[in-house]
Parts: sequence; C-alpha cells; structure tokens
Amino acid sequence: MTAQATAPAPLQLVLGEEELLIERAVRETLAAARAMDSTAELSRVRVSDLTAPELAELVSPSLFSEGRVIVLESAQDISQELADAVAAYLKDPADGVVLVVVHTGGGRSKAGKSLPAALKKAGAEVTECPKLTKPAEREQFVRHEVRRVGGKIDPAGVAALLDAVGSDLRELSSAATQLVADTGGSVDAEAVRRYHRGRADVTGFAVAEKAVSGDRAAALESLRWAMQLGVPHVLVADALADAVRTIARVSGAGRGNPNQMAGELGMPPWKIRKAQGQSRGWNPDGLATAMRVVARLNAEVKGVAADPGYALERAVLQVAAAKGDR
Repeated sequence: MTAQATAPAPLQLVLGEEELLIERAVRETLAAARAMDSTAELSRVRVSDLTAPELAELVSPSLFSEGRVIVLESAQDISQELADAVAAYLKDPADGVVLVVVHTGGGRSKAGKSLPAALKKAGAEVTECPKLTKPAEREQFVRHEVRRVGGKIDPAGVAALLDAVGSDLRELSSAATQLVADTGGSVDAEAVRRYHRGRADVTGFAVAEKAVSGDRAAALESLRWAMQLGVPHVLVADALADAVRTIARVSGAGRGNPNQMAGELGMPPWKIRKAQGQSRGWNPDGLATAMRVVARLNAEVKGVAADPGYALERAVLQVAAAKGDR
C-alpha cells in the first residue's frame, strides 16, 4: 500500500547558513508540493531584489489554481516595507502557494532580526540548517547521510571517512552515498580505505598529521602531492590549524580518560585519544609557536600572501620544527 502524500505547510522557515542543508530543505518542499500538484512551479528571489507590489503579484491567486513554491532568499536583509507585506499576506495566504523564507538567523536591521520570530508566531514549519563547525556535528552528519540512503556505519568508519574526505558536507554526502552503494549498506573503516585510499593519502588532514608529528620530509612530500592534485590551500590550512589547536587543548586538559574528557572538550573520544598520542614531544613554547604559525597562515591563504603555496610550505615546515623546540 502506497503512503499518501502530505501537502507541505504553506509557510516554511529555513533557518541557518549551511548551504547543502538549505538546498535540501527547498528541494524537499518542492518535491512535496509536486506530489500534490505535478505542475507546481518554483520561484526564487532575493528579498533585496523584491518590492512589496512584486511580492503581492507573486503570491496572488492563480487563474488556473496551479501550485507554487515561492522562495524568499537572504531574508535577513529584508526591508521593513517588505516585512510588513509578508505579515499582511500571512493573514490571508493564497491556496496552493507555499512560501519558503530562507534566513541566516541574524540580520542587521530590526526587520531582519525580528522576522524569524514573526514567522514562527504565524505557524511556520521550521527547518534548522546551522553551520556544522564542530567535529561531533560532522560525525552526526555522516551517520545521518549513511542512514538516509539505507546503510549503516560504525564509529571507526565515520572517523576514517572524515579523515579521507575532509569537512565539506557536499563531498561527505556524496562519499557516504557512494560507499553505501558500493558496500551493500555496511560501511566500516576498511571499506572507506578501500574506496578512498588514493584520496586519503593527499588530504589536508594527512599533511597536518605528518606536520604535527614532527616529520618534516613526509609532511612536505604530502603537501606537494596535495597541491599537485588540486587540494584547496584553505582546506590544508584549516586541517593544520585544527590539528595544532586540538593538541593544544588536549595537552592543556591534562592526561585523562578520553571518554570522560569528551564532554568537557566538546570532542569525540577517538579524536582526544589521537591527540594525546600526538601531544607527546610537544611543549608549551612549541605549541605557542605553532599556534602563531597557523593563525598567520589562515590570513595568508585567504589573500594576504602573494603565493599561498609557498606560505603553506613554510607553515608546514615551521609547525614540524616547533615540535622539537625546547
């Protein structure tokens, strides 16, 4: 027996800054609308390009009653006039129209800041799309992506996939889908290594791991392979900064049980355990030097340095050398 399609809520608030999740929310709303009316049309417009009369025209009843999904993008930039027009529309919404408001959750103006609360009060269905910046959040995302396509993944597989692919959500989602298809649904660390061996050898994480271990020659070799294969400078810099900061935080917390330290540090136990091993041989002065290096590198790869490739090489060598500082 086929499940009956459910019409999407007429007012949708997509809240956050994670582009992949935002696009998925809009796509799923459109799919739900088209399940009810296959002719439903999608219109997307930035609020800064929209006037109150144009909004009224967009949401006005259709002569032939076709379904419509109207997406107001960058709604944090909304003007007071347009916010008032949205509020007026919500008092008498048109049949067959789904209004999707995409908002970062912030906003510079009073109208922009207050819009999410007003939409929630009006009964909006809210989809949260926050930036996934913490390791635990990315781990949860990987597990969800694997489950979403009918697979399962163990903790070691999650760690291996993040090490192999990095932190880009689109790439993680694509990799998770491919792995489930290739393995028949059960993903573990060996499966990740088998299908991503070539890539895992040249990610920013691999470069960072060799640098913080103090192996200058291996770190430089990995970096040059990564650059040759087109790994973005920013990703390598981010991985190096993450490795140094993780070691500094774990070292500062002292020795302890990784499972007990996880909540305090906001890191998964496996990452704490790994950093505890990497921290051997580091001292406070060396870590302070490495922290300064990665802070400078962050600016250099984002436009300050004339040659970001050279800036990366210098930083990798300096971090590796800092481990041996006494």
